[in-house]
Amino acid sequence: MLTFLALTSVAFLGIVPEQSQAIAIYTGWERHALVGSDIRLSCSFFSWRWTSEDVTFSWTYRPDGSRDSISIFHYTGGAAYVDNKGPFRDRLEFVGNPGRRDGSILLKNLELNDNGTFTCDAKNPPDIVGRPSSVRLLVFEKVPIQAGVITGAIIGVVLGLLVLIVVIYYLMRFLVARRVFSLSVSKHGKKKKEGSQQRQLWTPPPLTCYPLP
Repeated sequence: MLTFLALTSVAFLGIVPEQSQAIAIYTGWERHALVGSDIRLSCSFFSWRWTSEDVTFSWTYRPDGSRDSISIFHYTGGAAYVDNKGPFRDRLEFVGNPGRRDGSILLKNLELNDNGTFTCDAKNPPDIVGRPSSVRLLVFEKVPIQAGVITGAIIGVVLGLLVLIVVIYYLMRFLVARRVFSLSVSKHGKKKKEGSQQRQLWTPPPLTCYPLP
């Protein structure tokens, strides 16, 4: 009984510690870009809590062929911090909106050496337990042949569908116009035939001559 009263008192006073729940973090899976271009790497999260003022975002980078990751960006306390020694110290910009659970970054003037895996981690206290999400970046000197073929195929399919839609549209218009014309001609011919039959059925009475007295 005493235990129950104690728990009730604690709950009533609102001093029960707030329990945290898991946070889900999302990024893309793989991004392609050309040398010299800019690319946005998106990061967002889902949390059961309202967005906290203490929300944080962290980005790390692992170059292709390397086992070690380096920190390149961190957002905490309402301020963004770019690592001043990493390969992106002069080419990284924070373009996210923490209030909307967006921790995206922009990489500028890409180089071939930028190929690698970028990992985003987010915390929304008291929800701080979550699995970071990663996106791989592939930088090319020119559009890959495979990508060009796929893009060309998609454009071809879209154009083909547009042409097909236009052909079907004009075909339907032609069929509807032809149907309307046929009905009009049929109706007009029927009226003309009925008028002719009425004239044939009606004949004036014969004139009868009577002798004068």
